[in-house]
Amino acid sequence: MARDGDKADKHEDEDLTFAEKVKRELKEWGVTLAVFVPIFMIFSGLFYEQRVIPSESMVPTLEVGDRVAVAKFAYGYDRYSLPFSLGRYLPIPEGRIFARDPKFGDVVVFEHTHTGRVMIKRIMGLPGDSIQMVGEQVIRNGAPVDSEFIRTLRYKPHTESRSVTAYEWRETAPDGATWLTHRQEKGDRGDNTVLFEVPEGHLFLMGDNRDNSLDSRFLSGHCPPIDGVVARVGCPLSVESDRASVGFVPLDHLIGRAETVIMTMHRCKLEEDQPCKKRVWRGL
Repeated sequence: MARDGDKADKHEDEDLTFAEKVKRELKEWGVTLAVFVPIFMIFSGLFYEQRVIPSESMVPTLEVGDRVAVAKFAYGYDRYSLPFSLGRYLPIPEGRIFARDPKFGDVVVFEHTHTGRVMIKRIMGLPGDSIQMVGEQVIRNGAPVDSEFIRTLRYKPHTESRSVTAYEWRETAPDGATWLTHRQEKGDRGDNTVLFEVPEGHLFLMGDNRDNSLDSRFLSGHCPPIDGVVARVGCPLSVESDRASVGFVPLDHLIGRAETVIMTMHRCKLEEDQPCKKRVWRGL
């Protein structure tokens, strides 16, 4: 049985003109947004935000279309922590508060050193480390990073119709953390590099898809080599900034640590009936 109040509300709605109904609906939406938007901004600025993977530089760890939860509090906060890259345009002082040191092997989201684009890579060198690629092998502080061959596979890269062959390797950090990488053709320009000395306050970052990642291995984001061996920061780029590698990435450019693939729009395209990895609610 309808209550008197319900009947009154029904009659009141019938008495309103279409324009009045639209005005009332817009007002209700305005109130909702006025409450929701600040809550969203606070949450995504202080705790977690979502990022969609746009390229294949982190395959097989991350695929195009993966939606990743990024922990904003992992390394503290600075102007790059604000949602929608607002810190790039606001007069916020440099430096971090509640700063924490990242770890070797962390997957981090950061702003490109030269262009301001938001990127995602893996930390392969910490401040003070020496890093070099020799025959596809990462040499850190004079010792090779532990790596183990897993399998050979064929798949179709994003937006391409042809298949490629990839060699999957598992790398292991000193603390026991592991991740998978893909290598393709030997002799790629990133397979052998000069020796890099990571400056204080900076990181050396690489993509897990080693032959499809413009990362810290490439000199376009660094100074020219000194004595043919060591690359340093601080000199003009040799190419346009939008074509430069990330170089050494300052710690204050970090946005957060990628922690979980929440969901994905990726469709697995492995051949030869090879199993596909779980891509929903999967920790990194």
